[in-house]
Amino acid sequence: MKRIALLAIALLLVAGLVPALAAQAPIRIGALFAITGPASFLGEPERNTAQMVVDEINAKGGIKGRKVELITYDTQGDATKAKQLVNKLIKNDKVSAIVGPSTTGETMAILDDAEKAGIPLISCAAGSKITDPVRKFVFKTAQNDSLAVARIYEYLKKKKMTRVAVLTVSDGFGSSGREQLKAQAANFGMQIVVDDTYAPKDTDMTAQLTKIRGSQAQAVICWGTNPGPAVIAKNARQLGLKLPLFMSHGVSSRKFIDLAGDAAEGIILPSGKVLVADLLPKKDKQKQSLMAFVKDYQGHFKAEGDHFGGHAWDATMLLRQAIERGGDAPAAIAAELEKTRNFAGIGGTFSFSPRDHAGLTKDAFVLVEIKNKDWVLVK
Repeated sequence: MKRIALLAIALLLVAGLVPALAAQAPIRIGALFAITGPASFLGEPERNTAQMVVDEINAKGGIKGRKVELITYDTQGDATKAKQLVNKLIKNDKVSAIVGPSTTGETMAILDDAEKAGIPLISCAAGSKITDPVRKFVFKTAQNDSLAVARIYEYLKKKKMTRVAVLTVSDGFGSSGREQLKAQAANFGMQIVVDDTYAPKDTDMTAQLTKIRGSQAQAVICWGTNPGPAVIAKNARQLGLKLPLFMSHGVSSRKFIDLAGDAAEGIILPSGKVLVADLLPKKDKQKQSLMAFVKDYQGHFKAEGDHFGGHAWDATMLLRQAIERGGDAPAAIAAELEKTRNFAGIGGTFSFSPRDHAGLTKDAFVLVEIKNKDWVLVK
């Protein structure tokens, strides 16, 4: 009887310990970033930022006493690899949510996997189709390319430039931008007089720019991510092309200026406010978050915190808030994300809803111009 009593006591003690141990288990968050490869200028700052935020959360005691474990994989910007890795995160690592991927093509490749598994995915890519139509478990923090197009067209209309040449990269990001440039043109009174493309690995776009030079275009809009747009900037200067050159938000980082060199001078593009955080008025709702992020990133990595790292900051912080409110069950995280209102992040002020999983308006963008190898606000 004594032995049975001791066994019963032991079982009760173990039973009491199990919930306590479970409560201390880490909250597992997956991350897919293009840390190496052609899109590393996106993925590296995203990886750095996500880990920086998680480290800071853990240093302050975690989320409700539980540490956060960030499980990061390098997609190398490859959609097939992203698909393999998202299933590893879901099936093997048993994550509660996923941040990333870095590019539109990768994100589109894994949407169905996340949705089918019921795992919240917060993409760091810009393509409008990521969240249109809305999927229950898919969100994004990068500003929609539709909003970037509207910013450029508004400026051109104001300057009475109505004939544009469009030059887009033939990948997921470029195709989405091209679609928006064409769809919104009539709304702003724009006429696309040249509609041309280039391949992601092309190293000379002289032929396309020569065609544009012979057209009636008043401005050129290039839609792509590095290094192609830098090549276009250099080719345009070599040809003596005098038309104003506009880029997409896909190059809104110091890397573009480094790649384009002197040819970057005078180029205008839509960007999140982080590039010009110090120039914003004090009343701007984002300024406090932006300045804190820039200082934090600089302190950790001795580099300028940029637009792309900001996407990962927003995604990780949005997850933190959702988990604080509703716990780490995937369905609860998705439900809490949808309830997010007026979150002042790096990419903008986010308000999600069951009908909107992008959460931003065109006010998330400012137009910036490159002058003397630095950014200035376009008024």
